[in-house]
Amino acid sequence: MTDEDDNKDYMEIKMSGGWFMTITKATSERFDNEYVEIAKERSNQKKARFNLNPKYTRKLGEALIKFADANDL
Repeated sequence: MTDEDDNKDYMEIKMSGGWFMTITKATSERFDNEYVEIAKERSNQKKARFNLNPKYTRKLGEALIKFADANDL
């Protein structure tokens, strides 16, 4: 994760080859609601992104930990 741990609305995870996985809390102007965007970025360009309803964020994190533990990752 970054040294910007005091910013609660943005986190990034450094991956190989200059890629970053970013997690951002955002607001939709069109629908006027909040969401969590998980994106794969390189050179400040988003190559892939997934928008998640904030109420499922904790469940996703717990499922990822369970998956990692079950597969010795």
